[in-house]
Amino acid sequence: MMRLRILAEAQDGASYDDLREAAVLAEQLGFDGFFTTDHYLPLHGRPALVPPLDAWTTLAALARETSTIALGTLVTPATLRAPGPLGVIVAQVNAMSGGRTEVGLGAGWYEAEHRAFGLPFPDVVTRFDRLEEQLEILTRYWRAEPGTRLDHDGPHYRLQDCPAGAQATAPTPRIILGGHGKPRGLRLAARWADEFNIEFPRPGVIEQVVGRVRAECAAQGRDPDTLAISAAHLACVGADEADLAGRAARAGLDLSLDLGGQIGTVEQVRAKLAGIEAAGVGCFYLQLPDVRDLDHLRVLARLR
Repeated sequence: MMRLRILAEAQDGASYDDLREAAVLAEQLGFDGFFTTDHYLPLHGRPALVPPLDAWTTLAALARETSTIALGTLVTPATLRAPGPLGVIVAQVNAMSGGRTEVGLGAGWYEAEHRAFGLPFPDVVTRFDRLEEQLEILTRYWRAEPGTRLDHDGPHYRLQDCPAGAQATAPTPRIILGGHGKPRGLRLAARWADEFNIEFPRPGVIEQVVGRVRAECAAQGRDPDTLAISAAHLACVGADEADLAGRAARAGLDLSLDLGGQIGTVEQVRAKLAGIEAAGVGCFYLQLPDVRDLDHLRVLARLR
């Protein structure tokens, strides 16, 4: 049976208390995971409504407020944090949660956010080079035995006598990479990831990407079944058509547009998810249009 996870957009005005209520309820309702995006600015030029939250600070607090649900980011840009400090942060949250932490990593894309917070935003090739180097460093850091000293001398990062594995728990944090099946992203995923996430797929895309992911694993000598495949998209689901229309209106969604995603009644979306599962996806991240709509979580739980 497909696992369902919740994806919250904290940068769109949610407070920590909003996220805590949603995460605790998601756990009570039986969802497999509660994830948040890792941004400091709202997307698509929308105005910032409240001071931003930090994703990993939030997840550290949620690690102590929950007990069973997986926690993580989708995704943390490699441009926001250096790999050494990020390794420490994620390992600590993992220890605080009893090994429930997962980290989605990406090359970074939101240039305005980097300008706003004084962060360098290199060209796309350099961003992917940095991501690849981070993956090597983080994997070595998290898998090291406690007391190990880690050295790394690369083109973008240099670690000297770094104490690795100090917060290590079993299992180590899972790594999620994603995209739309472009060659370099596939190579990185087959080499480093525990899960490949297909981001906001359009109809007909999932089958193609699943095939590419499995082929790249085979080309690298990896058993394709060891790389989990997931997908993520906007979700707006109603108990019936009237409930759907009301929820969409409150969230500012125009149902006359082609929004993609999981939009419809419980029965309609359940059928869509069954088709996605049949295409080879074992986990789906339901992106909430409004994390404060707790009744929406109860409706989404009926998809399970």
